[in-house]
Amino acid sequence: MNTPRRMSRLAACLLAIVVALGGCSGGESDKIPDNVTAQSPLVSDPKLIARGEYLAKAGDCSACHDAADHSPLGGGMPVNSPFGPIYASNITPDPTYGIGRYTLREFSDAMRFGKRRDGKRLYPAMPYPSFANLTDDDVTALYAYLTHGVMPVARRAPETHLPFPFNLRWGMLFWTLIVGNRDQYVPDPKRSVQWNRGAYLVQGLGHCGACHTPRGPAYNELGYSERSRWYLTGGVNDHWLAPNLTGDPASGLGRWSTDDIVKFLRTGHGAGAIAFGAMAPVVGESTQYLSDDDLRSIAVYLKALPPHETNGTFANTEHARTLTMRSIETGETERHGAGIYLSFCARCHQANGQGQPGKVAALAGNPLVLAADPTSVMRIVIEGSKSPTTDTGPAPQKMPGFHGQLTSAQIAQVVSFIRNTWGNHAAPVSDREVERLRAKIHQ
Repeated sequence: MNTPRRMSRLAACLLAIVVALGGCSGGESDKIPDNVTAQSPLVSDPKLIARGEYLAKAGDCSACHDAADHSPLGGGMPVNSPFGPIYASNITPDPTYGIGRYTLREFSDAMRFGKRRDGKRLYPAMPYPSFANLTDDDVTALYAYLTHGVMPVARRAPETHLPFPFNLRWGMLFWTLIVGNRDQYVPDPKRSVQWNRGAYLVQGLGHCGACHTPRGPAYNELGYSERSRWYLTGGVNDHWLAPNLTGDPASGLGRWSTDDIVKFLRTGHGAGAIAFGAMAPVVGESTQYLSDDDLRSIAVYLKALPPHETNGTFANTEHARTLTMRSIETGETERHGAGIYLSFCARCHQANGQGQPGKVAALAGNPLVLAADPTSVMRIVIEGSKSPTTDTGPAPQKMPGFHGQLTSAQIAQVVSFIRNTWGNHAAPVSDREVERLRAKIHQ
């Protein structure tokens, strides 16, 4: 879907727009004052700084902006894109390599509109289409924290060098105008205060759509709120599928309760599922620190989303369980994958697919297993997975990868088996799909 050829066409269209508009400049926020700097008393208030620290955790800033040597927010980590690595910037208050010389207005323009202090445009690996939702007060609190609550790191982050035409940063202005988002969140008066708070967090600081919403031909999210039928219906990033968060009863959150969602975001465990891949550090570094009220608001908002892009079914009947147990216990050859599951998976995930609470994810009825795109299930079998480290959740557990023990055909068979077992019903997986994924992740 996101091919360089299509992106090249988009770049050509953007160039035509630039010529037609005569290179117009994009006006940014006119609400943020120009003269508030890191030295201004306005942003040195301890309560404001503490508020900004909470918001930085809600926004999971550290996930991308922490340096490779773990220097907080020192930048330099690559964000993988289909067009090459995009390096996260240094957002400490260092005046040379960080944001120490940014005014509040310049910081707001970078956060919400993707415009750097020097006028150059940021790539949307920085989720500024989501951060455009932020209120002026929250932007000010974040600025206070990043300029007064973080130690400066005097180190330049690596420069991003993408191939032509993606190296033309000026095109990002028109990308934002055409397929981005520049609108602050406006509360829906027909909804509760709790729903609106959840919507604000999910659409804004949480930038959930950056992973969980599919992308269009310009690598744009196909919607930035529930007004789009594609919003939060699942997306593939860096060869991981972030699953459907709408009310689909099979591959989404339809069978989850608000308590399940709150528990999952707090501990990485909920409704038999366990956070994996890129979601594990989101829980470990971000959502576990949110207040109970904010977590419940997020859950209320997500539970209100109607089902979209539904896939698969789950019928947890006694007949289905009986047939499955017979297949696994006998390893019957007519059920491809049954013997592999018995040999490699059943010891932890159990013959009944229920897993072990707090340790091993359940496979029966797991939305990820029933997703239309099996990328994450295949990748977990290939590479393994590790559950998140949290203050209140179970101890982290590691699942080994089987890339050295199972062939692509065997992985396809066992993934197809679990997608059609214990009442699960989803499309089988081909060995060609597994081979393509292994080539991409070099496993």
